[in-house]
Amino acid sequence: MTLTELSTRGAQTPLPAPILTSVQTNPMPATTYQTNLTDRTYNGWTNYETWNVALWINNDEGLYNLARECDCYEDFVNEVGVGYSTPDGVKFADPKVNVIQINSDVFDF
Repeated sequence: MTLTELSTRGAQTPLPAPILTSVQTNPMPATTYQTNLTDRTYNGWTNYETWNVALWINNDEGLYNLARECDCYEDFVNEVGVGYSTPDGVKFADPKVNVIQINSDVFDF
């Protein structure tokens, strides 16, 4: 129906119903599932604390340069200071930090 036909149509005559097109939607939304329920790692690291410490050492230029001067993570913690922590609040000397993993993955210069 053209605009002219609509304007000359009487007030009593109803307009034809609009044609509805169906929109194809996915009835099942995409979901992800944890495939290994016993997996307790954090982004491939032993835990959050280990991941966070490694993240900061690898991505902060000052910490990275200090780590390059140290032979191992224990030396790094002694240089930084036992009471110091990452900007996210994880202490470098936190007992949850997996020192073996940090030494093998971060201090392998």
